[in-house]
Amino acid sequence: MRFILLTVLLDMVAIGLIIPVLPVLVGQFTTDKAAQAFWYGAVMVTFGVANFFASPILGALSDRFGRRPVLLMGFCGFAFSFFGTALATELWMLLAIRVVSGALQANVAVANAYVADITSPENRSKRYGQMGAMFGIGFIIGPVTGGLLGGIDVHLPFFVAGSLALLNLLYGYFVLPESLPVERRRAFSWRSANPVASLKHLAELKNVGGLVVVIGLANLSQFILHTSWVLYTTFRFGWTSVENGWSLLAVGVASVFVQGFLLQRLLKRFGPSKLASYGLVSSTVAYLLWALAFQGWMMYAVIAFNLLGFTVAAAIQGIVSNAADPRTQGQSMGAVASLGSLAAVVAPMIGAPLLGVVSHLPPTDWRVGAPFFFCAALMAVSTVLAFRHFRHQPRTGFDAAASAVH
Repeated sequence: MRFILLTVLLDMVAIGLIIPVLPVLVGQFTTDKAAQAFWYGAVMVTFGVANFFASPILGALSDRFGRRPVLLMGFCGFAFSFFGTALATELWMLLAIRVVSGALQANVAVANAYVADITSPENRSKRYGQMGAMFGIGFIIGPVTGGLLGGIDVHLPFFVAGSLALLNLLYGYFVLPESLPVERRRAFSWRSANPVASLKHLAELKNVGGLVVVIGLANLSQFILHTSWVLYTTFRFGWTSVENGWSLLAVGVASVFVQGFLLQRLLKRFGPSKLASYGLVSSTVAYLLWALAFQGWMMYAVIAFNLLGFTVAAAIQGIVSNAADPRTQGQSMGAVASLGSLAAVVAPMIGAPLLGVVSHLPPTDWRVGAPFFFCAALMAVSTVLAFRHFRHQPRTGFDAAASAVH
């Protein structure tokens, strides 16, 4: 577990480094705010499209050949993406680089399958929470460092991120052990590895079913947040890359605190089903408050308010992983990642145009929060579906245990 946690940490630091500066880099190739929002969305979409089709395939390949070689291939894709982006001189180069890197990169899906390989079912939500804490630490270190480096040169964070990806490749090659025994591997099938078949398989898992829609809507709102945050705070509050880096650091601190320290206690008290439901309610309110914020400090206040929102992914991830067969963890986690990739494709098509439409409005106009109002609506629907799903499903052993204790 220590090996995979360090792998995830290095990945997330590398990703976090470029978040505050990628919109700025895209802006160097455009002439106005609306064009910047449009092309930033296009750059994000290309990665998501490639990753949507590739994630279930790479997940199934990890079921056949093991997790380690697919992870190493993902590190290569990361390094190519970062260095290529730093050296790009035209928008079409950025788009082409994102396609290739999206097709090669399925680290999150394979890392989740890796955790399932080495963890007992009752501890998986806790382990996914630890991975979430690594994500949070990555967002503590990455964005603020990226913002500071971007203040020196907008290309510098990409070179640093590429170097971290190469370090991860070397670490994985020499240190990271294989987690999937040969006897638990299964034959690869193109028919079952395509995204549609993988999502159908995911929906057919016992106790999952309708959660597929919940996961999809929650992912969509989260990716709209990711793709809109920097431009939204720039338009609304006039934040620079440095200030955006600090705000993303606050997100990382909250994530580490919740998933690294509170999650295990919350799971014992409520169980994964109730915890996921309460977290969805919290997130719905948080999106609405972000949309209505009229001063920068309010963004930080909402981050602190939305602590339960940081528990949703780990709780649902544990439910899905426990429902999957040990021999199909890669395919199942690939399907979950594919849902995330699909959301990453759709999100910029929604968030960026919404920002483009309101970019001419005064910063104090409430309509500037349009992307976050839309996210709040998505989360409200997701919350209703989750409550309905859990009400009609038999309680898991973990939920029952939580109820018995409290």
